[in-house]
Amino acid sequence: MTDFIDRREAIRRVSVLLGGTALVAESALWAACERRPGPGGPYAAVGAFTPSDVELLDEIAETILPETTTPGAKAAGVGPFMALMVTDCYEADDQAIFRRGLTEVDDASRAESGAAFLAATPSARLALLQGLDWEQKRYMDAKPTAAPRHYFRMMKELALLGYFTSEIGCTRAQRYVETPARYEPCVPYVAGGPAWAPHG
Repeated sequence: MTDFIDRREAIRRVSVLLGGTALVAESALWAACERRPGPGGPYAAVGAFTPSDVELLDEIAETILPETTTPGAKAAGVGPFMALMVTDCYEADDQAIFRRGLTEVDDASRAESGAAFLAATPSARLALLQGLDWEQKRYMDAKPTAAPRHYFRMMKELALLGYFTSEIGCTRAQRYVETPARYEPCVPYVAGGPAWAPHG
């Protein structure tokens, strides 16, 4: 014989189920947020990335997206974001390529400027990453379909993704309108204005 439940019991069970899911999601969110350093604070390990690895990623991202009239990548916490994305979302082979890339960045910095990336001058860092950007472009243009991606392509993509999806990237580097809002079919264009955030 089938046991039926009334509407009150069904609502209670769904509430317990959704409440439990919300608690799990909240705890995971807090764990991710705790990996981000405060201003001037120490870096935390993320997965297999050591605190010094995360600091290096932050400085690479800052060189790609430096502070100008708007805050840069470090202010947006892009380094920890990059480490978390690689740890949680990349396949093992891509993780290995990415992590080897960190060593290659440091090795290339020592070869070009005589100092590790973190100890190099801002101009030396920029020159190094510009060279790596040309290298990855040539590699990606010529590589067979099945070949792995270049590590610097991954770093650059993650730096851009982390920055432009952060609060700082959305609200300070781009124009942002909280949605839902009314539909505007025609917005006046002002030359030189910042781009709209994708969901703005």
